Amino acid sequence: MENARFEKRRRQMLQPFLMKLFYLAKLPLAFVAGLRLTELDERRAAVTVPYGWRTTNPFRSTYFAALAMAAELSTGALAMLQTDLAPRPVALLIVGLTAGFEKKATGTTTFVCEQGDLLADAVARTVATGEPATATVETIGRSADGTVVARFTFTWSFKARAAKG
Repeated sequence: MENARFEKRRRQMLQPFLMKLFYLAKLPLAFVAGLRLTELDERRAAVTVPYGWRTTNPFRSTYFAALAMAAELSTGALAMLQTDLAPRPVALLIVGLTAGFEKKATGTTTFVCEQGDLLADAVARTVATGEPATATVETIGRSADGTVVARFTFTWSFKARAAKG
């Protein structure tokens, strides 16, 4: 991957103002929930979801849907980065999801996915072959003290599209 293009796109995605505009346009519930992309490189992404009136349920914990949004974005940011920088257009779609909840989320939760290389490999496969490719990646949500709150596994499907021209 061309380093200058990658670095430019990574910096854009880490700009809070630009990401808020993206959320407003494409993911309005992420904007309302207050999700933040805090780390991003080729292999790793981290997304936080705050604990507060916008994300809590009647049981005084973070609503599972807010956790799921943050979990998805921690894998999706890596997937989007790879597809944005592919040499030809690539479509992406979640085709599988599993989740496990281990502790009650009563504070800010940070989801970290460290499997960007699997997503990059799937994008490279679909670009090279023209056939759909999948990658299954895990993201782990932790509270501020490091306690595991939830684990999500997403299966992303990638399909190379015909080059525009």
